[in-house]
Amino acid sequence: HQFPPLTPHQQHPTMMKIASLALLAGSAAAFAPAAPAASTSVALNAEKSAALPFLNRPPLLDGSMAGDVGFDPLGLSNIDDVGIDLYWLREAEVKHGRVAMLAVTGFIQVECFGPAPGCEAATAKCQTDAFWQIWNSHPQYIAAALIGITFIEAVSGIATTSGRESGDRAPGDFGLDPLGYMKGDPVKAQRLQAQEIANGRLAMWAASGLIAQGCMNHMGGVEAMTSSLNDNMF
Repeated sequence: HQFPPLTPHQQHPTMMKIASLALLAGSAAAFAPAAPAASTSVALNAEKSAALPFLNRPPLLDGSMAGDVGFDPLGLSNIDDVGIDLYWLREAEVKHGRVAMLAVTGFIQVECFGPAPGCEAATAKCQTDAFWQIWNSHPQYIAAALIGITFIEAVSGIATTSGRESGDRAPGDFGLDPLGYMKGDPVKAQRLQAQEIANGRLAMWAASGLIAQGCMNHMGGVEAMTSSLNDNMF
């Protein structure tokens, strides 16, 4: 059965309907959700590291820790299968930063003001040389220091292990705050934590430099800096 052909008057309304449907479809597409590519681009930009903008932000470095700027080009924060995780690494960073700050202070203090009572044999300005002077004259001092370090490491290891398992202890927190700096204003406490991390990182570089240059030219840090300034003054 064949339908009779449409007359010109009948074709005109039909074409109008088709055109209207096409216009409505185009209008609906204009208000449709944006393509996923744009949202994907925004997500990728949001995940870039603040320290290294050309790399993605490490998943675990979300800025919640003091001093965290997403710097982890080697991906160490992702390690979690050899008994080491981000908690352990943070504990190590805080500990070594504190030790380095004490070491740099000791290097400069002894070089500028002389050795402590009982250590008069350490006459060298270079503290790496002074260490061996004490070793040769009073080896019991070095042995006592090693025993003390062993005790501190044991206490620190127990605190780290229990804190990592319970989640009740922040890395590096031993409750030592006799002056109450961390009490009261939380914004001030966060600023102090960030300053400790920043100064600890700087001190680790400084201590490494003092030890390295002391082993190479046998000069104290202040002595080497003064000599360098005098030799390169314009």
